[in-house]
Amino acid sequence: MKRAIFSALLVSAVLVPIVRSADDDNPAKEALQAFNDFVGSWNGAGSNMSKSENWTEKTSWSWKFKGDDVALTVDFKDGKDFGKGELRYLADKKKYQLKVNDKKGNALTFEGDLKKGYLTLDRLDSKSGETQRLTMNSAAGGVRFVYTLQRKAKGSTLYTKLYQVDFNKEGESLAGGAKEKECPVTGGRGTIPVMYMGKTYYVCCTGCRDAFNENPEKILKEYEERKKKEK
Repeated sequence: MKRAIFSALLVSAVLVPIVRSADDDNPAKEALQAFNDFVGSWNGAGSNMSKSENWTEKTSWSWKFKGDDVALTVDFKDGKDFGKGELRYLADKKKYQLKVNDKKGNALTFEGDLKKGYLTLDRLDSKSGETQRLTMNSAAGGVRFVYTLQRKAKGSTLYTKLYQVDFNKEGESLAGGAKEKECPVTGGRGTIPVMYMGKTYYVCCTGCRDAFNENPEKILKEYEERKKKEK
């Protein structure tokens, strides 16, 4: 009898930490937090100097939470080549993956890495054999966002720049790039007010707003634990 009780306690002691760590740790969320500055709405101006072509477009980024699946959604409104997409972190590959539709609705998949603040994603076009390279980065304290599209012809080792789009974040200026409020869900810049127990907090996007409202007590507990570890 004593042996059975001891065995049960031993199993409980082993299982409880496993359950807790599975709930608290999410490598995909942690990896995607590197792009917190992307979150928000942006006004951009594109240019293709080789064709003397200029245009305007908008883009918006937001967090998406669905069970254990975490992603950043993006919508290139009036984009030259791209429409809606989702950016994920593939923990098994240790790679970032962007799945985005082109203007005709075809699904394109780019994969790559984050190095020195630049997200560089490549895809091989099976028809032409060319490699397309999409590079993204934020700048000026998170109030500027830039992406460029390059191509490398089949058999070539050199990339040719096709165009670049420079964005400014809506409601921000280059002089006001410092974070004022921190989103308790992701640590990004809080701009949307939410309330819990009579207190106002600020989240960075509608995805984080929905996650907060679904379980504010859990979100705030995890946030306080993160802040304690940072001290």
